[in-house]
Amino acid sequence: MKKIAIIPAFNEEKNIEKVILSIKQWQPDFDIVVINDGSVDLTSSVARQTKQAVVIDLPANIGIGGAVQTGFIYSRRKDYDLAVQIDGDGQHDAAEIEKLIEPILTQKADMVIGSRFLSQSKYKGTIWRRLGIKIFTLLNLIFLGEKITDSTSGFRAFNRRAIEILSQDYPDDFPEPETIFFLKKKGLKVMEVPVSMNFRQAGRSSLTFFKSIYYMIKVTLAISIMMLRK
Repeated sequence: MKKIAIIPAFNEEKNIEKVILSIKQWQPDFDIVVINDGSVDLTSSVARQTKQAVVIDLPANIGIGGAVQTGFIYSRRKDYDLAVQIDGDGQHDAAEIEKLIEPILTQKADMVIGSRFLSQSKYKGTIWRRLGIKIFTLLNLIFLGEKITDSTSGFRAFNRRAIEILSQDYPDDFPEPETIFFLKKKGLKVMEVPVSMNFRQAGRSSLTFFKSIYYMIKVTLAISIMMLRK
């Protein structure tokens, strides 16, 4: 089975090497592709210097949706059976990839989300991020009849079928919550497993207060429209 880790990265020169080496430490049979999303720092060169990852440099910052879809397109073209999405900021623990991919390997799910809220994680996040997560959890209950506790988690695993679908059509801007509904409408199985989250090692999150508000409104509308369509 061919397995790959997709790392979307924007200005993560201080974190990207540790992320790549940690993945190789815990999952040496994984290939790695870093999608450098128009970084203006040394993210690309630091990633290349590890000699452990393929680096795709996007010509401009197109956002997390476009960066992750680039990873899916690469994975489909290179015929990978399983992909893991992991952030480039070091907050996801590569030691937990095994837990994330187990339901994929046993064919219990097509996509697996690593949830910070199914375990005793120290992660809190801002009040606005927590509010957004609660809103998305409510939308999951209303439209899907399922409780998904961490719709915004960017720590995920996908099988070949999910890779194929998402390489062709993937939400942009803030895609994580929308992807759940999109795949469920396609008949795919989505589940969560408990994971922990580390504190960001360096740099700052790009999600500001105003972006958080915009995020909640935009994604709520997008999900509502998607689910009300036949």
